[in-house]
Amino acid sequence: MRVFVIRVKRWYILVVLLLALVSLVPQLREPLVVSVTSRGRLVPIYAVQTESKQLAISFDATWGTELTDEILDILKTHGITTTFFLAGQWVDKHPDYVVKIAAAGHEIGNHSFSHPHMNTLSEQGIHYELQKNQALIKDLTGQNTTLFRPPFGEYNNQVISAASALGYHTIQWSVDSLDWKNLSSNQIYERVMEQVEPGSIVLFHNAAPGTPGAIRRLIPDLLAKGYEIVPISQLLYQDNFYIDHAGIQRPAKGGR
Repeated sequence: MRVFVIRVKRWYILVVLLLALVSLVPQLREPLVVSVTSRGRLVPIYAVQTESKQLAISFDATWGTELTDEILDILKTHGITTTFFLAGQWVDKHPDYVVKIAAAGHEIGNHSFSHPHMNTLSEQGIHYELQKNQALIKDLTGQNTTLFRPPFGEYNNQVISAASALGYHTIQWSVDSLDWKNLSSNQIYERVMEQVEPGSIVLFHNAAPGTPGAIRRLIPDLLAKGYEIVPISQLLYQDNFYIDHAGIQRPAKGGR
C-alpha cells in the first residue's frame, strides 16, 4: 500500500509539472516579444503631421556625382532648397560637390561616415560614424548637421538614442521613390505623385538614373497643386512634439 501511495504522489507531481509547463508555452511565444516592442521602443521620424501643405524631398549621396549638377540645376530653376544626406566616404571623394550643394543653400544631413549597418555597432561606434562625418562636413561648409538618416534605413533603440545624444533627429521617409532600383523617370514620377501628402518626406538618390527626369516633372506639378517644398528641418517641429508609433511627428499640446 505504501509503495502504491508513493507511486501516486510521483504521478501527481509529474502531472502538475507538465500542466505548469504547458501553461507557460503561450507566454513564451508572444507576450515576451510584445513586451519588448511595445515598451520604450524608439522610432525615427517618417513624416510630419501638419495643417500646412508642405512636404520635403531629400537626396541620399553615397555613390557617384554624374547627375548631381543636373539635379542642382533643376532645384535652382524652381527656387527649391532641400536636404542632402551625405555619407562621409562620398564627402571625402567629392569635397567640391559638398561645397557646391551647401553654396546652393541646401541643408546637409549626416548619413554616417562609412555607410555601415548601424544596428551592428556599439554606442561608441555610432558616435564615431556621426562625429567623423560631421567634422568633415563642418570643415568644408561650416554647417552643423542636425539630421541623421541611418544607412539602409536600419535602426534600433541604441542607434536613435546615440544619435539623439549628439543632437540629431533621426529621419526616415514616408515615400520611397525607389529610384535606387533604377526605375524609369515616369515610374518614379507616378509612384511619388500617388503617395505624397502634406508632411511627407520623400527619398531620392543623387545618382539614380531616373531621378533628374522625375523631379523635372514632379516639382512643377507639386507646386501647381499648392505644395510648398521645404528642407526637412523646416518641416519638423523643433519643440513641443512627440513621435507616434508609426513614426509621425505630431505637435504636443501648445505646439504650433
